[in-house]
Formats: sequence, structure tokens, C-alpha cells
Amino acid sequence: MVSLAHLKRRLGQYAALWVGGFLLAGAGVWLAAVFVDLIDAADLVLPAVMVGAALGLGGGVIASLLSRETLGTKLAVLVLAAVLALPLLWAPMSAAVAIAFFADRSIEYSQAYAAFQIGVARLLFPISEAIGDGDLFGWVWTAFQWISSVVGFFSALANIWPMIRRLFGPEPAEV
Repeated sequence: MVSLAHLKRRLGQYAALWVGGFLLAGAGVWLAAVFVDLIDAADLVLPAVMVGAALGLGGGVIASLLSRETLGTKLAVLVLAAVLALPLLWAPMSAAVAIAFFADRSIEYSQAYAAFQIGVARLLFPISEAIGDGDLFGWVWTAFQWISSVVGFFSALANIWPMIRRLFGPEPAEV
């Protein structure tokens, strides 16, 4: 039996972690760019935020594994963590990419960004070769960026939606 309440709680924490990583990296890169070059700012901020996001995800998984939840729930948490780890780590990167875009700079010169892209390539390239030829990797990388951004958007929306509903007040009562 899988506890949907536990999974919902963990997914809510994941959403908060995704949004927090995006906002923290964005604010950190933007503030650091006031004092140093944008690329240097990204290299300073991104590794720390990514480590924090990974530790947060790992902490949630460990908390679930140590809980009194069923084996099915624990396995579901492990599978979800494995599937959602890369989109979570993309959150700080996408903030830096957005800042570089608006600053009309190329983020590809960032060592942190390049290292992340190489790490993801090492993971996704064998998958793209298994599905098709090596030229498929460019498509897989683009798909990864879009899917990660969509996952992050829906994570943020799921986290913010209750606040939006409270802002507009309670539903009108039917007479």
C-alpha cells in the first residue's frame, strides 16, 4: 500500500525546494553580479545552491526511509526522487540562464554551468544513443531543459495555488 498523503507531503516539499533553489540562485547570482562579473557570480553561487538542493532532496528521502511508512511508499519516494533529481538541480541553473539572458551574456562560459551540462550529458548521451543515434543528444538536452522547466513551473504552481485561492477569498455559498 502506498500512502498518497506522504507522497503529497514530499512532493510539496520538493516544490518548495525547487522554487527556493530557483529564487535563491537567482537572487544570489544577481546580487553577486553587482560586485563581480556575471559568470564569476554564477560560479560562486550555483554550486552552493545545487549542493543545498541535493541535500534537501536527500534529507527528504532519508526521512521517508526512516519513517514508519510502508515499503511501497518508501519505494515510491525513491523512484520519484530519482526521476525528479535532475529537474531539481536544473532550477538554480535555469535562474542563472534567465539572468544571463536578460543581461545579454552567454552563461556557457560559466564553469558551474559547463560542469552541469557535461554531467547531464554523461547521463543522457547513453540514453539518446540507445534510442537513436548520437545526434539525438541535442534534442534530448533541449527536451530535458523544457521538461525540467515545466516540472518546476507546476511545482511552483502547486505550492502557490493555495495562497492564491486564499487571496481571492472563500467560494460563494450556494443558496
